[in-house]
Amino acid sequence: MNGNCLSDVGKPSTLPARTAVAVLALAIVFALATLATPAAQAQTYTVIHTFTGGGDGSNPYTGLTIDASGNLYGTTSEGGSAIWYGGTVFELTHQDSSWRLTPLHAFYGGNDGTNPFGRVSLAPDGTLYGTTSCVLVDGCANVGTVFHLTPPPSGPKTALPPWDETVLYRFGGSDGANPQGDLTFDQSGNIYGTTLFGGSAGEGVVYELTPSGGGWTETVLYSSQDNPQGGVVLDKSGNLYGVFSDLVWYSNTDQAALAYGGVYQLSPSESGWTEQILYAFTDGDDGGYPMGGLITDQFGNLYGTTPTGGSDGCGTAFELTPASGGWIFRTIYSFPGACSEGGPEDKLAMDAAGNLYGTTTADGAWYGTVFKLTPLNGGWTYTSLHNFTGGSDGAFPFSSLVFDANGNLYGTAAYGGDNGCGSNPPGCGVVFEITP
Repeated sequence: MNGNCLSDVGKPSTLPARTAVAVLALAIVFALATLATPAAQAQTYTVIHTFTGGGDGSNPYTGLTIDASGNLYGTTSEGGSAIWYGGTVFELTHQDSSWRLTPLHAFYGGNDGTNPFGRVSLAPDGTLYGTTSCVLVDGCANVGTVFHLTPPPSGPKTALPPWDETVLYRFGGSDGANPQGDLTFDQSGNIYGTTLFGGSAGEGVVYELTPSGGGWTETVLYSSQDNPQGGVVLDKSGNLYGVFSDLVWYSNTDQAALAYGGVYQLSPSESGWTEQILYAFTDGDDGGYPMGGLITDQFGNLYGTTPTGGSDGCGTAFELTPASGGWIFRTIYSFPGACSEGGPEDKLAMDAAGNLYGTTTADGAWYGTVFKLTPLNGGWTYTSLHNFTGGSDGAFPFSSLVFDANGNLYGTAAYGGDNGCGSNPPGCGVVFEITP
């Protein structure tokens, strides 16, 4: 692990490292290059950057963010120029027919934080916000940070790396620990997010950061026993929606029941925030242990994924539709195959036509896929856009996907690429583009 603290975080099965340990080991045993199958459509798959494990970082576990000019921003969980190899924030700019990667910040531990496991969020002023999962102080403490990156004050921002980092908040445990997933902003500039651990029960919190007196004040909106993961989405009424990745106790006709993760709503009131479980998973045909968070469409429908469950145990994509004061749950796709619970672990992306896109971590040819789900006659049709081979094209994509203005898709694979990188399993990961 290049001497950084990732192996000391103590992540349970719900962190990205779960599949990177269990599924990757299984894939190495069984996966052969001859198992690779071509994409089902005439898509063009291109690797636009292969990570080296040096100053550019290694092992990108999360997706990318795109600006109005088509520049891409992302994080790596390890590598970088700092002594502890605590990960990086990078920018990819399109130059003629190629791409150029510029490291914007290398995490060095201590108060700076290490190991980002969430996407960066782009503010209207072009600055970046994100989280690190821990802080390096004699090992990896179960804390973490929320940070803000700004370009140097003069000259073109891409010509003057590194960017300046400000730590907005450091978690201490009781207020949350190990933040990951996307950050969400409201119209007043408040930030909402989730931590996997910490809080009064030690199993994570949903939090709000509010600008105050030149700094930021944290408020724990909900302290969970169920590991909230993937961040939250905000509706027009100020309600927050997200997923619990662990077991959830819920009330169903006054009966307590045990579930394998759930979808929740947090509603503001004068006395605080009220939690409601919208759906509790059985780890059957509906799926189990959702990790990637939710997206919403213009009608208020919620969409998400699970890495387990479904007809073959390979995960699901699901939809929740508001109806008559409640919610209707529907499994819109069950991923097939012998994938050893290697289904989608991040959120979906939706295009203007209502098609859904995402990644699976270890199905297809054992190294994961990029897929498209198309609504058709009341159901959904699956299309494979790319099956990873574990070679130069990458392996084990944990990331969400993002579109540019021309409909091209971008994402990351956490491993593969340059097999001489020194990572275990081989390869430090790639950034890829899929063009229609």
